Amino acid sequence: MPSAYGLPIWYELITGDVATAKAFYSAIVGWTTSEFPSPDGGMPYTIWNADGVGVGGLLEMADAPAGPGWFGYFHVADVEAKVAANRAAGGATHFGPIDVANVGRIALIADPQGVPLYLMTPDPAMGDQDSTAFSTTLPMRCAWNELTTLDTTTALPFYGDLLGLVSTESMSMGPMGDYLFLEVGETQIGAMMNRSAPEQPVKWTFYFRVADVDTAAEQVAAAGGTIIMGPMEVPGGERIVIALDPTGASVGFVSGGGQ
Repeated sequence: MPSAYGLPIWYELITGDVATAKAFYSAIVGWTTSEFPSPDGGMPYTIWNADGVGVGGLLEMADAPAGPGWFGYFHVADVEAKVAANRAAGGATHFGPIDVANVGRIALIADPQGVPLYLMTPDPAMGDQDSTAFSTTLPMRCAWNELTTLDTTTALPFYGDLLGLVSTESMSMGPMGDYLFLEVGETQIGAMMNRSAPEQPVKWTFYFRVADVDTAAEQVAAAGGTIIMGPMEVPGGERIVIALDPTGASVGFVSGGGQ
């Protein structure tokens, strides 16, 4: 069946220490890695594999402008049109749109509140990416996409126009406002919320499913990472932890619930 526009379809870690990242995520999430040759003969692109299927990538960049971090690719029908819409709304374009051979057309943008994300129209030869990288139940996949933003009252309509995201359910977070659950069609992909303090960065946080979050938290600390929040239980019976990996990238892990 046709892929749903607006869904996250790929996750990419940009870091200055690929070797450390490979060891860290392979141990905690269970991913294996493979190399995708660079079309120009440069450094190969590392693929994160879950059960033999590519679910994300790893790119070495020692001087990334925003430092180490995870980035999501969101499926759109027309990258140019969405880049133009983002720019008209006050956002920025970091690079692209460009064609990547046998992969698709991509652009890296920053939304009007400064949050980076990729837009992508996959090459049809790649198949249905929507069913591989994001899953609320499958192990080793991203199970939740959480946007921390400056103002949800303007971010929600923006993402509604850009990706078709809607929110039909919310949860009060007291003085911070509401935690707005996000859907693409009938699929709940995550949520958005206002940041809790001026120093908190605005960004997408991605939660990858692991066997046990408490074990993962111990592994984070043993590997030289830093726990930011948790482990803790969240509504629905799942447990989460947010951490900095040993290369400095923020990441979430989740386990339990109805998987």
